[in-house]
Amino acid sequence: MKFMGALLAVLLLLSGCGGTSHDLDRPMALRSRMLQSQGCRFDAEITADYGDSVHNFTMTCQTNTQGDLNFTVTEPQTISGITGTVTREEGSLTFTGTALQFDTLVDDQITPVSAPWILTTAMRGGYLTLAGMEDGLLRVGIDDAYCGEELHVDVWLSEEDLPVKADILYGGRRIVSLNVRNFTIL
Repeated sequence: MKFMGALLAVLLLLSGCGGTSHDLDRPMALRSRMLQSQGCRFDAEITADYGDSVHNFTMTCQTNTQGDLNFTVTEPQTISGITGTVTREEGSLTFTGTALQFDTLVDDQITPVSAPWILTTAMRGGYLTLAGMEDGLLRVGIDDAYCGEELHVDVWLSEEDLPVKADILYGGRRIVSLNVRNFTIL
């Protein structure tokens, strides 16, 4: 019953969003599938933009029913094998011999390894602000908050309504980009 009430509230809020009804139906259907699933699994190529430097790496990711994310870094080889978990409350890293060090991107709160978690959390419950076609993909804008700070996440969905890329923006500036491959709802 709580789920139906939440779904109704989201649908009422969406009445003011940009895009056509069909454009909004697609991300809402994906959200529903994600919320009813055991989680999702995907690979993410991540580009973190610090303004004066850019860092690239690749991770395999899997979420559970609560939206918690487990990841393993696969590239570059120098940090391959590092694993971690990101939840709403905390994050942890596990490594042997090599430490993963990334500076935070926003007010000592967001790290590049949290980007896949931010993506899936926004897709599961963020406020849909726009939806429309761009270069053959459905672009979905989502506003969300992380540690009290407003973030905007743009997600591009394939014809199969699965994410293929995303940008995380803070203060109108893109701080992280993700190329998503092999997205599977479990």
